[in-house]
Amino acid sequence: MRHGSTRHARPRPGSLAWMLASLLGLTAAGCGHALPIAATFRGHTGVTADANLRGGVDIRLPPVEVKLPVAADPGEMIATVVRAGPSPGSGRRIALVDVDGVLLNQNQGSLYAVGDNPLASLRDKLEAAARDPSVGAVVLRINSPGGSVTACDVMAEELRRFRAEAKKPVVACLMDVAASGAYLLAAESDRIVAHPTGLTGGLGAVFNHYNLQDAMAQLNLVADPVKAGERIDMGTVIAPLDDDTRKMLQAMADAYREHLHRRVRQRRPGMTDRDFQAVADGRVVLASQAVALHLVDRLGYLHDAIAEAERQAGCPGAEVLLYHRAGYPAHSLYAISPSPAPLSEAIPMSYPGLDRSRLPTFLYLWQSDPTLPRPGAR
Repeated sequence: MRHGSTRHARPRPGSLAWMLASLLGLTAAGCGHALPIAATFRGHTGVTADANLRGGVDIRLPPVEVKLPVAADPGEMIATVVRAGPSPGSGRRIALVDVDGVLLNQNQGSLYAVGDNPLASLRDKLEAAARDPSVGAVVLRINSPGGSVTACDVMAEELRRFRAEAKKPVVACLMDVAASGAYLLAAESDRIVAHPTGLTGGLGAVFNHYNLQDAMAQLNLVADPVKAGERIDMGTVIAPLDDDTRKMLQAMADAYREHLHRRVRQRRPGMTDRDFQAVADGRVVLASQAVALHLVDRLGYLHDAIAEAERQAGCPGAEVLLYHRAGYPAHSLYAISPSPAPLSEAIPMSYPGLDRSRLPTFLYLWQSDPTLPRPGAR
């Protein structure tokens, strides 16, 4: 060691300092030591945060000022003709309403754009269709694995109220996936047309609990809650579920599943007890199987669903309108509102309790990917 040099502690792999150094790419080439940083980051609020990582050689970076842009408002709900009729503007129309992605009662936005809340977006589109006297029927184009229990249940109720008050038929068109809560929404339609290669079903409920105790230990995070009420934190992610808590949560999940089945039975009277028994375990099934189980009425493509809506409304060859935000252009029958990645997608770190969509909650969701229930997921 050279005279006058100082030895600094090396960040332990897996520690918060090590993760930050790795994230910022601040490692010395060839030596494996993290370089020290004393950097100041100032946002538009003027709040200052200092980060100091000590490794071997002192390097001081100048302050970096970062100004975040104001998120853009995508605008009001408008209607665009995405398929012309034989006499544009002269007859009745079919309204195309898209339901896409994970259905959560929260905005799916980012730093750069104000995203839509799926629940509010559906309500806005249905209100627009109800107000327009030229709209004779609605095609509900669904591509979703489901979402939170309450959001899906409210969306299904909004569709039920629309049919009862507007007296306009609704045809659901199931695309790649329409499972669990998304199927509950489809069941409130007058007819269900499923894409031949699609998946549906998933008539169950899940509590998205994760035991993060070991992961927190790797980050040197120790939970130390102060609570009044032995069960006030039941289902917490900082500990495994005890037997009594698991039984209570299981009872809740069973009740939510029964609620889902009850609503589906009301809207799909053709489903027999044998049909329900075939999907009672929450499995998803191919569209062809769904027809045999009376989950859907027929196989077909989006054009077939539109033709079915035209028959229901008595307006063959009608124009097709797609409802969307003014800032999100639509040019075809398959257009969807873009979902920009949130800030959390750009930072590969997450801490318990900071991401609302990851908090334990009950879901009507085909949850094949544990990271799926988050804003902007597609």
